Amino acid sequence: MQNARLYPIWILRLRNMATILVLHGPNLNLLGSRESLHYGFQTLSEIDAKLQALASELGHTLSTLQSNHEGILIDRLQLCLTDNTDFILLNPAAYTHTSIALRDALLAIGKPFVEVHISNIHKRESFRAHSYFSDIAEGTITGLGAEGYLLALRYAHSYLLSNNHDIIGANAPLWT
Repeated sequence: MQNARLYPIWILRLRNMATILVLHGPNLNLLGSRESLHYGFQTLSEIDAKLQALASELGHTLSTLQSNHEGILIDRLQLCLTDNTDFILLNPAAYTHTSIALRDALLAIGKPFVEVHISNIHKRESFRAHSYFSDIAEGTITGLGAEGYLLALRYAHSYLLSNNHDIIGANAPLWT
């Protein structure tokens, strides 16, 4: 017992309990073959595999969905009301600049999320600089390539550790 480590009970309770959803918007299924100057060479399945590995390492359950259809993304967001989703990573892609409906769905479900963009939307065409999501997101990550997704996941982990008492347990003792 001399080398036994004591862990705060809230860390033990968090392990394998947080559920994180990653939503990818239109045309992201073409990553790896589409406009590599802006989006790099990684495919969406490679990005998702890295996210799954990191989520597992951090003790979270992660699910991903890519759709080119706004209604499918909205339906998945609404499902968050009943499926115990704790945090969302959202790359709305072209819907960033057009979708009030996705914005309304995010406001309706009230789940924390990070907006992620592979390219720097502020260094591209002027219409891409406006986002319907940035002002309601916990934060935004833009222009850091596929690495931005991993940074967003690490932020979600930190957010859940420090802010989400439904997972951590507001009355949990600090040490066991």
